[in-house]
Amino acid sequence: MAILPVLAASEDTVDAYQLNLRKGVTDISGEVYDLHMLMFIICVVIAVIVFGAMFYSILFHRKSRGVKPANFHESVKVEIAWTIIPFIILIFMAIPATNTLIAMEDTESADVTVLVTGSQWKWHYKYMDNDVSFYSILATQPEQIQNKFEKGQNYLLEVDRPLVIPTGKKVRFLVTSDDVIHSWWVPDFAVKKDANPGFINEAWTKVNTPGIYRGQCAELCGKDHGFMPVVVIAKEPAEYDAWIAKQEDIQRKAKEEEQKLLAMNMTMDELMTTGEKVYLSACAACHMPNGEGLPGVFPPLKGSQMVKHDMQAHIDIVVNGKSGTAMQAFGKQLSLKELAAVITYERNAWGNSTGETVQAKDVNALMNGQ
Repeated sequence: MAILPVLAASEDTVDAYQLNLRKGVTDISGEVYDLHMLMFIICVVIAVIVFGAMFYSILFHRKSRGVKPANFHESVKVEIAWTIIPFIILIFMAIPATNTLIAMEDTESADVTVLVTGSQWKWHYKYMDNDVSFYSILATQPEQIQNKFEKGQNYLLEVDRPLVIPTGKKVRFLVTSDDVIHSWWVPDFAVKKDANPGFINEAWTKVNTPGIYRGQCAELCGKDHGFMPVVVIAKEPAEYDAWIAKQEDIQRKAKEEEQKLLAMNMTMDELMTTGEKVYLSACAACHMPNGEGLPGVFPPLKGSQMVKHDMQAHIDIVVNGKSGTAMQAFGKQLSLKELAAVITYERNAWGNSTGETVQAKDVNALMNGQ
């Protein structure tokens, strides 16, 4: 597992060099902290007793003091003692640990359920009880990563669209993956769950205090592993309900606009302008801003025979991705307009100059098998 830095709990930063476990903002995270401290104290007491006896013996029973070593063999009482005492200590440690673990895994009677899907290198959130879903992508400026700009307070721990949950309600997370193994981790919730492709793991939280809580992927999931943060905003229930209603309205209108696009043709200029923006945000990290890719790793789009001569194959690979490679499926990540625009851009940028446009209806036809 990756070695990760201490993360900011909210907009108020914590000591970047703190050594102890964070207490967090949920009842469960508090239980985990108390359990951690109990185990730590027990270990310290055992260490003091064992090392104290050892150093006392070394100091006061050394040969230079003229001490003669005792000559004895076996002791039933001692052997029973050093078997029974550790057993009792382990039972004493196991009872609270078991209770906490059972509570951490109890996802029943949730008020809100969110499907969390990891993909290289972003998170997708779908509210199972509402018609709301979106991708959450790193929002740190590339110039900060390239050391051209001064790094911000939440460097690499900020996203364009955070997950929003209500305070005082039990929120269940269904965690899975589209590609490789990821791990959804928010330290303040004491939640860290692997996202495995083809499987669904469960976790839950109940946040008591409104605020912004940050985490990140805690599994080495590829070259941009460090650029996959998690940001959760906990809102009061009334504020959360208003937010959900607003998001449902926005997404409903967006779907209506997409349907209108199917009967329209966008101009080449509009497609190229929008396509360039989409390409730079979603594709340039692998295929490079100049379309030349990375030799032996990511194929070039500049001069590509598929890009220049096979429109259907080009649409298909952008929409559905390519199994066994790093090429993701963007059909669920981008709108029909964005898909049409970025494909058109790739077919006409860097000297490809096919002169062909791809419209939303062309993408929709492939997605629906028409």
